[in-house]
Amino acid sequence: MSEHRRGPARSEVARVAILEATARQFATRGYDHLTMEGIAADAKVGKQTIYRWWSSKGALVADCLIEGLLLPDDLNPPDTGDLRADLTDWLGSILAIAQHPGGEALMRSLISAAAENEDVGRRLHESLGASSSLIVRLQAGVDAGQLPAGAPLTEIGEALVGAVILRAISRVPAEEATTARLVQAVLPAG
Repeated sequence: MSEHRRGPARSEVARVAILEATARQFATRGYDHLTMEGIAADAKVGKQTIYRWWSSKGALVADCLIEGLLLPDDLNPPDTGDLRADLTDWLGSILAIAQHPGGEALMRSLISAAAENEDVGRRLHESLGASSSLIVRLQAGVDAGQLPAGAPLTEIGEALVGAVILRAISRVPAEEATTARLVQAVLPAG
């Protein structure tokens, strides 16, 4: 049997094609209009191949989030040593994605998918940094004396991400001064 016809390699090729097709379809059509038929046609696989690995479009979107196919890779907050400036820049970059015409639809579609599918919600939470990279950055702020010891890091992260989500669904534009005021309001004095 030729090497290109072995199952695992072909399966991985199909899996990647399905995830990439899902990301493309999601970006152009949004979550509400995402269909298994459309994904299968785009990926050039049968619907049964998709259902072999994923039970729903929500599960597919969740895996696209994990694979980094829906949001930019650079959503982690920077660490220049100035926590407030870093969080202001980080929020600004996320809000810039949400205010870009394609990004606005993407964010609203992700929020819709997260509301419908628990797994998507959890993975969106992780992708936006409320449970990992943002907490690590906030802890670095504690270690540097920029936040008080015992500051509620998870809750601070959730408040910041929640503000992003609220602005995305309400379509309220944000300026640098807005993000700076938000960071000032959410972070306790160090």
